Amino acid sequence: MEKTGKPTINDVARIAGVSKKTVSRVINRSPLLNQDTRARVEAVIAELGYVPNVQARALALRHNFLLGLIHDNPNAQMVMNVQAGILEAIRDTEFELIVRPIDRGSSTMLADVRAFLERQRLYGVLILPPVSENDMLADVCNDLGTRYVRMGSTALDAPEHMVASNDSDVVVEAVNHLISLGHSRIGLIAGPHGFRSARERRKGFEQALSEAGIKLPRSLIADGNYTFESGLAAADRLLDLSPRPTAIFASNDEMAAATLHAARRRGMSVPEDLSIIGFDDTAIASHIWPPMTTVHWPIISMGRSAALKLLADFFGDDQAVEEPSLFPSTLIHRASVAPPRAGS
Repeated sequence: MEKTGKPTINDVARIAGVSKKTVSRVINRSPLLNQDTRARVEAVIAELGYVPNVQARALALRHNFLLGLIHDNPNAQMVMNVQAGILEAIRDTEFELIVRPIDRGSSTMLADVRAFLERQRLYGVLILPPVSENDMLADVCNDLGTRYVRMGSTALDAPEHMVASNDSDVVVEAVNHLISLGHSRIGLIAGPHGFRSARERRKGFEQALSEAGIKLPRSLIADGNYTFESGLAAADRLLDLSPRPTAIFASNDEMAAATLHAARRRGMSVPEDLSIIGFDDTAIASHIWPPMTTVHWPIISMGRSAALKLLADFFGDDQAVEEPSLFPSTLIHRASVAPPRAGS
């Protein structure tokens, strides 16, 4: 029989002997689909010349094939790494990523997010810290029926709505490493106020010193904002002290790199005169000299897992993969840490 009109998903399903849902999974590269079924459906798609009508499907499903990323974060590298993880998860699918920065200090933040979700009709949204710590944003998503996952430095929600790291625990490990080498005058460059990550990292720092019986003078804590410039000012403040610290833990790699810069400006040698540990394991940590000892934060894996959590319903329960909610960070040993000089 001569074909009339464009082939439809119903035509593909009928000829391949599968359901429309199975055809949809083939189109969207569901990871656990049977390979024989996939090959059969793809052959029918090729034979018929079927091209999915994304707009029509979006209208029928009452959502667009879009995942959203909502953030208010000064760390551009962190946001880029999350995007990389999401894009890895949706590669070869019909889904696209839309990024929406917001102002957490705005009185209209919740209304702005609600309008954004209503306008874009997202399939799901990933919310980055620190705005992920706002329970009212989760309430907005629930009210609109928008799937969501929150990212944080500790558990904030049910596992299906959460990807988290163990920031305080791994900072305990990092500071214990400094203590084991003989450091007792250790400075902290803290993250910005209002960030749970900053709070968790400071918590781990203080816990390690307390458990070792080391007193922490307030003068050894300097506030930063996760930026190089703020790290430079904080490092200068700590290195102006007399006696100055023999080691500094910076709450992210940008501020750790700034600490190295501040030390070099003073003619200090790293790690001989000053040991430095950062957090994130971004490219800057391995590209500077000496390469930076830092905490590897598995942010790309967290972004990928968050996206797959959002897509679990789309792939169907029988195709779902249980994604982890906790992503342990690990201490990466490089060349910026050594025992303190004798007598320092």
